[in-house]
Amino acid sequence: MITTVATTPFDGQKPGTSGLRKKVRVFQQPDYAENFIQSVFDVAERPAGSTLVIGGDGRFYNRTVIARAIQMAAANGYARVLVGQGGILSTPAASHVIRKYGASGGLILSASHNPGGPDEDFGIKYNIANGGPAPEAVTEAIYARTKTIDRWMMVEGEAVDLDRIGTSHVGAMAVEVIDSVADYADLMEELFDFDAIRAAVRGGLSMAFDAMHAVTGPYAHEILERRLGFAAGTVRNGVPLEDFGGHHPDPNLVHAAELYGLMMSPAAPSIGAASDGDGDRNLIIGKGVFITPSDSLAMLAANAHLAPAYAGGLKGIARSMPTSTAADKVAEALGIPAWETPTGWKFFGTLLDAGKATICGEESAGTGSDHVREKDGLWAVLLWLNILAVTGKPVMQIATEHWARFGRNYYARHDYEAIETARANALMAALEGSLAALPGQSFGPLTVAAADQFAYVDPVDGSESRNQGVRVMFACGSRIVFRLSGTGTEGATLRVYLERYEAPEGRLAEETPAMLADLIAAAEAIAGIAAHTGRTAPDVVT
Repeated sequence: MITTVATTPFDGQKPGTSGLRKKVRVFQQPDYAENFIQSVFDVAERPAGSTLVIGGDGRFYNRTVIARAIQMAAANGYARVLVGQGGILSTPAASHVIRKYGASGGLILSASHNPGGPDEDFGIKYNIANGGPAPEAVTEAIYARTKTIDRWMMVEGEAVDLDRIGTSHVGAMAVEVIDSVADYADLMEELFDFDAIRAAVRGGLSMAFDAMHAVTGPYAHEILERRLGFAAGTVRNGVPLEDFGGHHPDPNLVHAAELYGLMMSPAAPSIGAASDGDGDRNLIIGKGVFITPSDSLAMLAANAHLAPAYAGGLKGIARSMPTSTAADKVAEALGIPAWETPTGWKFFGTLLDAGKATICGEESAGTGSDHVREKDGLWAVLLWLNILAVTGKPVMQIATEHWARFGRNYYARHDYEAIETARANALMAALEGSLAALPGQSFGPLTVAAADQFAYVDPVDGSESRNQGVRVMFACGSRIVFRLSGTGTEGATLRVYLERYEAPEGRLAEETPAMLADLIAAAEAIAGIAAHTGRTAPDVVT
């Protein structure tokens, strides 16, 4: 029997870059999660008898919300729910399950790389039938519904045992608890040359993979240790924990410092890698060399033909606007399109669906391809392993040969976290107001050639996205990008992206901070970060 619960709207249920993210205590308010989920169901397009996929990254409060979402799906006319065993599905695995089983969409319960636990973060994201994040038109409709919602519905019944694979029913709706790992692992084995990687492992290829007590642990144990033959212990922190072991599951050099230290030591294995809370981001470190996400995208694209799934070539490369232009140079050499989109994986979806791009990436450690409609941390790691296995070259050699061919984009992102929202908005408003006067001005040795607020028109569906970040381009080819992030849960995060290009005949073996010093000074002079925020240094440098 359907139970209808009267409710009233909550302020601020506007989905950000990757869904609705708030502190757990916010989601724990009566009706809060239910209002948002019901708003999704009220606007989501789906035929009769549809299937819904539900899963998350295992963080605190996942099981509670999954149980409620199942009850609500039954009341809203879904015929079947597929849920990952233990409530676990990495974000890329969820995308694959949606696509493989013809679901009309899915709920992914995660706050990605944000901390977990009773006092930390939670999130809900809706993905559509292509497996990708809901586009802006859908998220805007969801938000509009949250402002007028007056009821939510559920079917009460016996709780589903999320830990036991099998089928049960809630009302007339079938609930299938599926193996969280098998479908995804099978897909990876189709894409990559597992035989070549196994042979390389037998020949001495070694690695360290830090799952950060997050969702990729079970996937990494199955794929890396069981199927590819890496030694037991290759996967570190491989058991998903509700609080990620008290750590921040963001694969960067701050939060994966132990892995970085190993890779810079004499005891370093061939490659070090990590993934984040929900499994869609990656970190790649070779012996003695950190590969920036922007460079990783370019290097993977340049060598993707070595993997079976991409042996026929790429249709195009897409990157988010703040990501360095390193991938553009690869696209030019390959004679394929290079697409520049706003930040947010949803902007790649139309390009992938239309066959205009094969590989996509973001500077925020997200890389993926047309195998799913999400970024995919383990996919990137496996493509790197495929390249190392086939070429027999170490990561350092892959990188230095790439820079010698295409030049090097020295790159860093400076994050100023949890800034008071009013201060952050004032900084951006002042910055935007100065754009018209910036061209021609000099900041140290740098002269501004152009400055704008990035806007994007989707080449497939014609949709427009404005106010996607301030770009300051210099005559020498360097640039600075300023934007406020939509992935935090408190205050605002200012991201400052710094990029300096050196041609193949230029300085290719320098330290990144030294090469970016002039840009760092220019960013402060242009934006007045210290004056607006009181911050004299970033919280995180990536």
